[in-house]
Amino acid sequence: MKRTGVILAAGLGSRLAGADESTRLKPLTPVAGVPLIQRTLMSLERAGCARIVVVIGYAGDEVRAAAERVHAGSAELVFAHNDKYQLANGVSVLAAAPHVEADFVLTMADHVLGDELMDIARAYTPAPGSAALLVDYKLDTIFDMDDATKVLEREGRIASIGKTIPEFNCVDTGVFVCTRALMDAIESVYARRGDASLSEGVGALAARGDMFTVDVGDGFWQDVDTPEMLAHAERVLGSRVPSRPGAPAPGAG
Repeated sequence: MKRTGVILAAGLGSRLAGADESTRLKPLTPVAGVPLIQRTLMSLERAGCARIVVVIGYAGDEVRAAAERVHAGSAELVFAHNDKYQLANGVSVLAAAPHVEADFVLTMADHVLGDELMDIARAYTPAPGSAALLVDYKLDTIFDMDDATKVLEREGRIASIGKTIPEFNCVDTGVFVCTRALMDAIESVYARRGDASLSEGVGALAARGDMFTVDVGDGFWQDVDTPEMLAHAERVLGSRVPSRPGAPAPGAG
């Protein structure tokens, strides 16, 4: 059964919007000349995804048109619309559910992900009923620690996760390799209160010992939430030497 990729691209992206005209829609924002949505599509293909579900919401027609225009890979491209995009991001995960048959790789449309991370994601197979989060232990390299989602890992599992937890030893890179158990956990929260975040689903799996961590080692990643993060990502990408003449910089996918 084919592995699916899921991209969350439904939100407003308000912290980045307005930096200039090109950042009005975050997924269309170019980073070192390549739109974020194109980078994410390439990353998920690298992770072995034969189908990619792009969850759209705010300005969905525009985001869809851009994704279709820049998609040059072989993966089947599917779009799921989240008309409740002003709710928490877990609702976008649920919007993708009808298009996900088995294991899936989940990420966001506002992340630059190095090829090293996607190779790790490709090689990882989650245990039945579980999910895994790729985490970064290189705490001294995190560009904006205040904004980062912190993780306390113990014996390969998530013990605690959140932006303000007092104890942590790694951070969330925004890449998950999951079974549908994560969607089931999010659905349970949504059914109870009419909203649900991805973090709540992760927390539910963590509480029963089914949320694992995977170390990204020296791999590069950067979320692009603000103009400052955008500038940092471009600086790092600019310093990474292409592996062959004319090739994108390592991590550009």
